[in-house]
Amino acid sequence: MKALSALAPQLQPAPSGPLVPVLPALEGLLPERGLRPGAVVSVTGGGTALLLALAVAASSSGVWCAALGFEGLGLLGAAELGVDLSRLVVVEAPGKWWPEVTSALADGVGVVLLRPGGPVSGQVAERLTTVARRSGCVLVVAGPWPGARVRLAVQARTWAGLGQGRGRLRARHLVVAAGGRGSAARERRVELWLPDAHGAVRAAEPLAPVPELHRPELHRPGAVAAAQQPVGTARPPLAVV
Repeated sequence: MKALSALAPQLQPAPSGPLVPVLPALEGLLPERGLRPGAVVSVTGGGTALLLALAVAASSSGVWCAALGFEGLGLLGAAELGVDLSRLVVVEAPGKWWPEVTSALADGVGVVLLRPGGPVSGQVAERLTTVARRSGCVLVVAGPWPGARVRLAVQARTWAGLGQGRGRLRARHLVVAAGGRGSAARERRVELWLPDAHGAVRAAEPLAPVPELHRPELHRPGAVAAAQQPVGTARPPLAVV
């Protein structure tokens, strides 16, 4: 009986409040097209951009968010993505006290972006998952998390914007796979611009290889080389990076 009593908080369902909104481009990554209060989402392979992007719509809609453990967090970049900095609490270096700070923040904000200060044991993960479930806070973790309800993994990253050896990086294309437990178990795959050339987050069409040329007139000797030369004042050939 005592053991069942100790497990009771963990067995309680997540709060049935409204979903925390996310940007339209990110809805396809989540089984309910939003963040379920009390759930844990783990993000691997993508730096901090994807975590910040998950907080954009929440902060813009008035939900308080916190970023914990991200030393040197680029607030200008976060603002350019759309995060409302007036709704963001930043704790850069909690040190070994990160579980206690996470627990305290979870009782006061709607979304906690967390970079743990070391390996996460099953016991710590279980305790903080229980805190998040009880308070209705969404815990978005950089790195693996035992028992996470939703798992997001960046599988590929490609920068665009460089020409033939020069230019500026202007946009980043990501391929993100989503899975998890329960309704999140069905694997999904979404391609994003994060950010696009204007600094926004939006859905991307799958990148396809450039098709080969099959025009008959290019089969004669020297025709391909000639076709590759610029004509008149036409723009230079487009480079895909």
